[in-house]
Amino acid sequence: MNTKKGLNSLHFLKRLCNFAGIMMENLTGEAHRPGRIEVVCGSMFSGKTEELIRRMKRAKFARQKVEIFKPSIDTRYSDEDIVSHDRTSIRSTPIDSSGSLLLLASDIDVVGIDEAQFFDDGLVSVCNQLANRGVRVIIAGLDMDFQGLPFGPIPALCAIADDVTKVHAICVKCGALAYVSHRLVHNDRRVLLGEKMEYEPLCRDCYQKVLKEEKEHERTKDYV
Repeated sequence: MNTKKGLNSLHFLKRLCNFAGIMMENLTGEAHRPGRIEVVCGSMFSGKTEELIRRMKRAKFARQKVEIFKPSIDTRYSDEDIVSHDRTSIRSTPIDSSGSLLLLASDIDVVGIDEAQFFDDGLVSVCNQLANRGVRVIIAGLDMDFQGLPFGPIPALCAIADDVTKVHAICVKCGALAYVSHRLVHNDRRVLLGEKMEYEPLCRDCYQKVLKEEKEHERTKDYV
């Protein structure tokens, strides 16, 4: 009986040591990632910000110096915090232009950038410079606007990135993987901050059907 208990204890210690070894290996990997650019893109409600926060928290847990930035126009949930749709949050620094990153990100190991589609095109060069200096740059943003067109610097960032992760929301019409963020309110401005009252994720097929219905509705109004 004692022998059996002893063997069970040894097996438990072995599993514990293996687990600890894996955790240490993961954190060592986080702490020694070279300068690189990672892009997380997709439609609204797809988990982009949540994934950005997850990666930043892992880097912080690995005792790296991290800093996260967002465009100052994004005040939907908080003036300073970055907040995902499921209310996960992390402290951030609001900035007006991409040029500020080079000054504020000095002596930083990992830089996070949320809602990158709202920044100027200079963000591409800035991210390249940071990565070439050995900084890990993690970017989250919409790859397309409400009309299904490439949005801001995101397409160019995807082209120069070391890694691109395309995430998907679920189409509210049919349950398929969402393709685009459809705007529910009548407003032609390209930049319009909003949530579920203003946007809905749709797959390609449902988006085309909705566009057709909207055009038909507009044509009917013209005849009335």
